[in-house]
Amino acid sequence: MIVILAKNYVKSSQVDRFIEYAEKLVKETRKEKGCISYDLCQDLNDKNIFVFVEKYENKEAIDRHNKSEHFTTIVPKLKDLKEKESEVSKYETMYEIY
Repeated sequence: MIVILAKNYVKSSQVDRFIEYAEKLVKETRKEKGCISYDLCQDLNDKNIFVFVEKYENKEAIDRHNKSEHFTTIVPKLKDLKEKESEVSKYETMYEIY
């Protein structure tokens, strides 16, 4: 399993709009083949910081996600609402416990 953490720094005046677009992205992404989970988290101390926590079965699922209509439509809109570039980290799960 591959885990992606995408940290976003949103302009304070754009938080509501960011959440609106992000909700659509989350809803559609969760339907994708190979998506295990896809969540948006808001920082408890700074309400302008959001992290997408994404889990995929494999690289092919990530590639499909990055080419999906909802991703290619919504992500450019999110970029316009941010203070700076997202910080994206990718990880491979070492131990899966279910």
